[in-house]
Amino acid sequence: MPVTAQNYSASSVSLIGGGTHPKPGEVSLAHRGVLFLDEMAEFAKKTLDMLRQPLETGKVTISRISSTVTYPADFILLGAMNPCDI
Repeated sequence: MPVTAQNYSASSVSLIGGGTHPKPGEVSLAHRGVLFLDEMAEFAKKTLDMLRQPLETGKVTISRISSTVTYPADFILLGAMNPCDI
């Protein structure tokens, strides 16, 4: 079972995939495994929103002018945050 871990400094492209010539991101590398996001609350809202499609469908589709590519992305999302004292 693959386990991948990402820090909040990871870009949305590294998580979802993409680029000029679309490549799989961490969600595809975690297929049938676990994607661990450390400091989950620190990720950009846009990046977390981009996780919706793979979590709902088990795949991620990347569209570019020249092509559209679909990669498998059926994974368990695990997020961690440090407790905060108020």
